[in-house]
Amino acid sequence: MITIVEAAGWPIYFLLIASLVSLTLIVERTLFMRKNNILPPQLLDETVKALRQSGVNPQMLQKLSEGSPLGRVFAAGLKNIKSSPNIMKEAIEEAGRATNHEMERFLTTLGTIASISPLLGLFGTVVGMIEIFGAQNAGGSNPAELAHGISVALYNTAFGLIVAVPSMIFYRHFRAKVDSLIFEMEQQAIKLVEVIQGERK
Repeated sequence: MITIVEAAGWPIYFLLIASLVSLTLIVERTLFMRKNNILPPQLLDETVKALRQSGVNPQMLQKLSEGSPLGRVFAAGLKNIKSSPNIMKEAIEEAGRATNHEMERFLTTLGTIASISPLLGLFGTVVGMIEIFGAQNAGGSNPAELAHGISVALYNTAFGLIVAVPSMIFYRHFRAKVDSLIFEMEQQAIKLVEVIQGERK
């Protein structure tokens, strides 16, 4: 690996930094966006049960708020349980938007890395081509400098694509997952509101 980095020249250091940032974000978002962390499977039933047994109280709201993103959405609605259904839904929507923002955190950075990595690779290719042409002189070409310039050009192009492709795949995957989780969260919040309003059993 060190030999490849040395052969690719100094432009590859930008791509190495981009790859480390991308890998860190992919691992962090994968751990954060586990479905059970965002949408605990029994939370709706447990919330309805607690609501019917003891009603809304500060301890219940605190437990929901600290438990999960879905719990924070439920807590926002339950804080306005004595208000009209519209106000309750508005509070849930506001909490949902905040949760959506939290889940989309770092995705713009990941998408940017996916977009600029091929350009960084192209930059390295241009640097390599400059070195190739710079190796030409009146006495003929210098084979060592020519080989180095070709290495810089090809390695940077390849590494730029290697960084860009997984970054884009995970960026698209996380975007789709956020949309799916938000949709499920909305459905569960609607069910909670309907239970509170007596429209569901």
